[in-house]
Amino acid sequence: MNKPATTAEAELLARAADFAREVVAPGAARWEAERRIAREAIEAAAVVGLTGVEVPPDWGGLGFGYGVKARLAEVLGAADFAFTMSLINTHNVAAKLAREAPAALAQRFVPDLLAGRRLGCTALTERSAGSDFGAIRTEATRVAQGWRIDGAKAWITNAAEADVIVLYAQTEVGSGSRGIACFVIDGRREGFVREPAYALAGQHAIGTGGFLLEGYLAQDDEMLQPAGKAFKSALLSINGARTYIAAMCNGMVGEALRVALAHGDARSSFGRPLAGHQGWRWRLAEASTALAAGRLLVAEATRRIEAGEDAQLAAAQAKLYCARMAERHLAALTQAMGAEGLRQEHPFGRHLAGARVAAFVDGSSEMQLERIAALIRPK
Repeated sequence: MNKPATTAEAELLARAADFAREVVAPGAARWEAERRIAREAIEAAAVVGLTGVEVPPDWGGLGFGYGVKARLAEVLGAADFAFTMSLINTHNVAAKLAREAPAALAQRFVPDLLAGRRLGCTALTERSAGSDFGAIRTEATRVAQGWRIDGAKAWITNAAEADVIVLYAQTEVGSGSRGIACFVIDGRREGFVREPAYALAGQHAIGTGGFLLEGYLAQDDEMLQPAGKAFKSALLSINGARTYIAAMCNGMVGEALRVALAHGDARSSFGRPLAGHQGWRWRLAEASTALAAGRLLVAEATRRIEAGEDAQLAAAQAKLYCARMAERHLAALTQAMGAEGLRQEHPFGRHLAGARVAAFVDGSSEMQLERIAALIRPK
């Protein structure tokens, strides 16, 4: 189980719950209708410390561990999946630069990321290389001034507006994962070309899109990790991403369950409250039980990440189960609401779209099955 929160951690999570209720939940439908990242809400989140959870105090962050971020993901995910993904991705870039970049380089970006003045994103995926990360084709070529980078990234969270980018590129064509290095890219520099944000079925506050690098020049100190180290680091970060996405799924189901329970006491059918009908109660009981199981899976993955243990299996199981659990039980809880569940003031529609996205990002459900199958085989 997760260790108890300290007083400071508990205070942050309480502020996050207030923020989710007062800012995110009321704004989520509008941001979706306007098909945009909620920049003003991210700046407001920065004021209450939500962009600096894992950022060291020396850089103006809170210096908390991964477990606090996982709990934060559930709290904010309960209000809106898209906003939470956008916020956490900017936070992740700030934390990585604060921990790993040379001080002068970090100073150029971290303060603006923490304040929400600039957005961050991590760019692994390409149109021809999604789950197969080792197949990326974006090339980094050594030149006298540093590294010339050419290629295209696609399906990137925050790409619609982010201009501080942690990017992975191939330094030795044909070498697979061995040649992949990691760079920080400034989207305001020549050679960076942003593509229009993708028009999707929903979840536009994630800012999903892509960009081109056309002769982009990265200085030597803008290589965050060299070939041989970057790929392994990225795989470790993916375990964390899969776990907090699972936590976000739990948050969505938890909020849907709360709304449905309140509706069951207020709405009557055939002369008695909905909660008085056995079939209705059982539907919610199943959702509650599945949610409890999802939280235990997230807790185990979080424990392993914080302890520095191998979290591959636990993270894959948590993401697979929680994404599927969310799709199943969000649909069931929407049905339990009747037509009322279709109203925009309730979270069911956008949460269903969020659960669908969760089944793809940071490794599809099918990829999780393959990973789990490989990890459970006897050595």
